[in-house]
Amino acid sequence: MSKKYVLAVPNFSEGANKEAIDAAVNAVKAVESVKIVAVEPEANFNRTVLTFICEPQFCKEAMVKLAGAVYQYVNMEVQKGDHPRIGALDTAPVFPLQNMDIEEVKALAEEIGVALHETYKVPVYFSGLNARTDYKKSNTNIRKGQYEGLKALLETPDHPDLEMRKPDLSVDGKLSPTMGGCTVSADYEGLTAYNVFVETEDASVANDIAKVVKNAETGWTSIKGIGFKDEGHVGTAVSMNVFDAASTPLAMLKEFISKEADKRGTKVIATQIVGPVKHQYLLDSAKALGYTGADNDFDAIAACLADNMMLEGFKKESIIEYHLA
Repeated sequence: MSKKYVLAVPNFSEGANKEAIDAAVNAVKAVESVKIVAVEPEANFNRTVLTFICEPQFCKEAMVKLAGAVYQYVNMEVQKGDHPRIGALDTAPVFPLQNMDIEEVKALAEEIGVALHETYKVPVYFSGLNARTDYKKSNTNIRKGQYEGLKALLETPDHPDLEMRKPDLSVDGKLSPTMGGCTVSADYEGLTAYNVFVETEDASVANDIAKVVKNAETGWTSIKGIGFKDEGHVGTAVSMNVFDAASTPLAMLKEFISKEADKRGTKVIATQIVGPVKHQYLLDSAKALGYTGADNDFDAIAACLADNMMLEGFKKESIIEYHLA
C-alpha cells in the first residue's frame, strides 16, 4: 500500500463509434501501471467516460496518448450529441486515490494541461482547484454556449466576455476548429452517480423529490438531481450526481428519498450506482446499515448494500480500490 495512485476520469466526445472508443481505451491501456476501471459510452450523449487508475508518473503519458487517439477520430466541426461539450477530449480531471495529497494532484493537472497544449496545440482551460479565475472553477461556466457558441465568442474581437472566456493555454486565444478545447482539473473528489427509483410512473413526482434533495434549505447543495422516466426500468428515477459522498452517505440519501416518497404516496423500489465508486463511500453506507464485517471484504459490502439499499446490479469490479487489490 506504499505506492501512490491517482484516479483519472477523462471524458471524450464520442459514444457510438466502437473503433474510436477502442482506440482511445487501448492507447491508455498500453501505458505502464494503468488499470482501466470502467469504460462508459453513451450513444445519445455521443460521449464516453473513461475511468482509470495509475501511478502518477504515468498519468500525463496516458492523457497525452488518449488525446492523440481521440483527435484521430473526433472532428468538432461535425460532432453532435446531447451532452454539453467544448472539445474532442472534453475534460481531463484527476483526483487523489492512494498516498497522494491534493497539492501533488494539482501539480499533476498542471503538467497534463501543459503537455496536451505543447503536444497538440489544443487550447486548454484549467478548472476546479487549478482554475485561474473563480469563473473557470466550474465546467458549466466554461462550457456555456458549448463548442459552437464558445468558438464564435472567441472569434468576436469586441465581445464583452472575450477576456473572461479565453483559454488559459492557446496559440491565438481561440478554439481549434477540429479539436475544440480541453478542460483540465484537479479536485479532492469526483462525483458519484446515484439513482433512486420510486414506484410511481409520474416523472413529475420524482422531479419534485429531486428538487427537495438538491435544495439548500431542504437538502444538499453538493448534489445535482433530476427526476426522469427510464424506459428500461419500472417506476421513475430520482437521478443524482453526488459531489460530496463522503459527507452525504448514499444510504442516508436513500432513506431521505424514501421519506419524501412516502409523503407523496409512493415508495422506493430500487437504487442504482452508475459507474465506478470509491470503496469508502460504500463502506460508510454499509456501516450505517449495521455492517460489521471486514473493511476490505468487497463481496460482503456489496451484499449488505444489495440487501439493505435495494441496490441493483452492483458488482465489486465497480469499486475503484478493488483494482488495487
